[in-house]
Amino acid sequence: LRFSTPRARWSRGEEMKYQRAVKGLASVLLAFKCNPTQIRYQSKSNTSMNFAREIRHFIDSEKELFEFRGRPPTLLLILDRRDDPITPLLTQWTYQAMVHELFCIHNNRVDLRKQNTSSSPRNPDTEQIVLSESNDQFFAEHMYSNFGDLGEAIKGLLDSYQKLAKSNRQISTVEDMQKFVDSYPEFKKFANNVSKHVALMGELAHLVDSHRLLDISQLEQELSCIRDHSNQLEEVRRKVQDSTVDANDALRLVLLYALRYESHPNNQIRQLKHLLLQKGLSQLQVNLIDSILDYAGEKKRAGDLYGESSLISKSLKMATRAVKGVSNVYTQHKPVLAETLDLLSKGRLKESDFPLVGSSSSTQGAANARTPKEVIIFMVGGATFEEAMSVNSINNSGTGLKVVLGGTCVHNSTSFTTEVNDLRNRSGTGAAF
Repeated sequence: LRFSTPRARWSRGEEMKYQRAVKGLASVLLAFKCNPTQIRYQSKSNTSMNFAREIRHFIDSEKELFEFRGRPPTLLLILDRRDDPITPLLTQWTYQAMVHELFCIHNNRVDLRKQNTSSSPRNPDTEQIVLSESNDQFFAEHMYSNFGDLGEAIKGLLDSYQKLAKSNRQISTVEDMQKFVDSYPEFKKFANNVSKHVALMGELAHLVDSHRLLDISQLEQELSCIRDHSNQLEEVRRKVQDSTVDANDALRLVLLYALRYESHPNNQIRQLKHLLLQKGLSQLQVNLIDSILDYAGEKKRAGDLYGESSLISKSLKMATRAVKGVSNVYTQHKPVLAETLDLLSKGRLKESDFPLVGSSSSTQGAANARTPKEVIIFMVGGATFEEAMSVNSINNSGTGLKVVLGGTCVHNSTSFTTEVNDLRNRSGTGAAF
């Protein structure tokens, strides 16, 4: 997020991180043998514009490295985290995103050693867990499954293991022994995998219950998707004053309220700040409310975060919800990226909203006229696993579009709010954002 501040104020370390991000994206392009036919960025975002220009300059200065033939038209789209501050703040309900939100996934590893979530003793083998779709078939199949479906899937996994373990106990001949020895490595691997997912599911379930996350998440979703100030204010106030609601969860609710009702004439942001202080939060924590408005308030965002820029779009949104209904109240919210991908798949991504930086083709007009078959999206300021799920959905939608998502990091609510607060602390005021 520091890249959203004026470059003249960056430290030497921040400049090095920026250059590392540029070269990191360039190395991905080289690994994919890709020279983008289009590089586009989010309009009104100096951050994404400057980053897109840096990439364009790097490619142009290393033309020999980027000479690839036979590649389909490819779009490199540079986005800014600032235009969607909602997604990183929400409680997540799909497997991968949920684990990252509650425990943090770092280099495909989850460290549970510092978690005091369950009263039962933990198996030492499940204190540090590897979650990688490349070598864990169950995780690959269910990383985007919601919490309810995940429970059923893990129960099925456990049943399969119990049947296999029972069959392995029925050894009566030398041939049976030989079969057991031959299959033991796979059996052991299967057993470890079952233990891993059962343990992780237990930890998740305990946190969902102890933090009342179902109740909290429902209000988060309403704040993100529905405009109803008086009722939502009362619900947020009630949650903040509830002693059983975790302080960090209460703070996230107030952040979502502030982003939604920043310009509402009767907003009660000041009162909610006072209630958070009474709840025991420090002044530094409460300052995060001002920090996030300084970073991604209405005047700082380029797009229409809530889809309410026109009466028509608002009416269509309400009509769609009324006709189709919502299959899961905890997953009503869709990231801004999901709408961008939908427009992209239909060829309706406006150049006024996402201008071009140039083309690697000698005939720029012809290159830009082609519909890209492959899209690489890079989120300056960090992406999220909820957005990764949107990318997975478009990749499996049958449109023929292949999308890859990357960013300067993968955020959960803790990392995002920490960086937002750090912006204000370093500048001393939000004026520099």
